[in-house]
Amino acid sequence: MSQSRVHLWLMAPALLLMLLILIIPIFAALGLSFTNYSLGNSGANFVSLQNYEQIFTRTTYQKMFGATIRYVFVVVPITVGLGLGAALLIKSLTRFGDLYKTIYFLPVMAALIAMAIVWEFAFHPTIGIINSTLEQGCGTVLENWGWYANGCERTFPLWLTDRNYAIWTVAFIGIWQGFGFNMVLYLAGLTSIPKELYSAAEMDGAKSSWERFRLVTWPMLGPTTVFVVTISFIRSFQVFDMVEAFYPQGGGPSKSVYVMMFALYEKGIQQNLMGIGAAITVVFLVFVMLLTIVQRWLVDKRTHYV
Repeated sequence: MSQSRVHLWLMAPALLLMLLILIIPIFAALGLSFTNYSLGNSGANFVSLQNYEQIFTRTTYQKMFGATIRYVFVVVPITVGLGLGAALLIKSLTRFGDLYKTIYFLPVMAALIAMAIVWEFAFHPTIGIINSTLEQGCGTVLENWGWYANGCERTFPLWLTDRNYAIWTVAFIGIWQGFGFNMVLYLAGLTSIPKELYSAAEMDGAKSSWERFRLVTWPMLGPTTVFVVTISFIRSFQVFDMVEAFYPQGGGPSKSVYVMMFALYEKGIQQNLMGIGAAITVVFLVFVMLLTIVQRWLVDKRTHYV
């Protein structure tokens, strides 16, 4: 390479594409975040850090950070754990493994906007299957205790309209929709583990499934886990379509589901406040970058082995 410039020509298309669709838009958003620009105006005024001051001081944006953090730190660990568990179970099956793969992966392929309609009916307070099932189950429990009643004498939660439940309901749907993707990634990681390692571990005294998992499977899945956790964080921060489908006008009851992507859409698109929208974009990118670096540093320490 030191004597030829052919490699520069080979890298040029990829570098140009990265510059056009990644680097330039990031710097454009950074520049707009210091202005009050909006589409249709001929110019924009420089407002310094005013947009960032609003983001970190106003109550609405504090709710935005709270909703986003609650969603991310519930969805990510559960989807990673369920994805790993489902992959291990499917890997251990001798029959119908492909069927279970398809079933678990269906939510990933489904159009989430269409599925939002289904979930909205499921969580309906009076005719929804969730509350109906809870009521019937509660009545069954009472009968088992010797108490006879038609259902339970109580009102079940308004899952989508109660601010105490809304974000957790959306997080539940995010878990349902996301863990199948992690399952596929973990299945790929499990397939790449040499079978000889399990034989060697068994010869060294690792007789139980737990010992084989702890000594062989989990260490060998280190690189896969780094990738899965990173992708899960990014996907969770990008949650938007489900929130927009359920709460198109305001981010849920009392802004309890006012996640960052919806705030960006509301300010930048609906209200045409491009400056504050760009500032939210920059904060979003910084959040994702910092979390990705931290979790990669923490997890990557355990991914290298002799």
